Amino acid sequence: MFALFRLNYHNQYYSAYGDASQLSQIKRLWLDSLAQFDPETILLGARRCIETSEYLPTLARMLECCNDARMRAQGLPDARTAYREACLAPEPRHAQRWSHPAVYHAGRETGWFLLASTPETKALPLFERNYRAVCERLAGGEVLELPAPPADAARAPAPLSPEEQRRQLEELRRQTGIG
Repeated sequence: MFALFRLNYHNQYYSAYGDASQLSQIKRLWLDSLAQFDPETILLGARRCIETSEYLPTLARMLECCNDARMRAQGLPDARTAYREACLAPEPRHAQRWSHPAVYHAGRETGWFLLASTPETKALPLFERNYRAVCERLAGGEVLELPAPPADAARAPAPLSPEEQRRQLEELRRQTGIG
């Protein structure tokens, strides 16, 4: 990772990490902070930093890029795409074809009504927070599944024939005394 940064950000790299003892301390700090990621994810994150920034990344930016790389590897959409998907999902939500179960879970935790009725400027940050938490649970090994449709939804009653509808209407009139 640091070799990639040295090649890509040559002057900035030597300006920031000119002292060998300081570089050793920085590498230890980054190693501790990035320990949650596997080496491949760290390299993908470093490449993402290089592709999206003209400047040498901070540790915080590197963590963001590693999280993005891990999400992509798991087939997760970015937070904005997931937000749009959750906002546009029609009822019944459990029966939709979600890009990933994490989108459904983040939408449910944020609240479907809130997503449908709140301006994006307020709803998106709430959704992003929940989406990040769901993605972290997923990265921690939790298996996310979509809920099964309710049992009664699968056994919807067949529509009544016009004759049966009239019979039930007459019975209802007789029971209520409405003529």
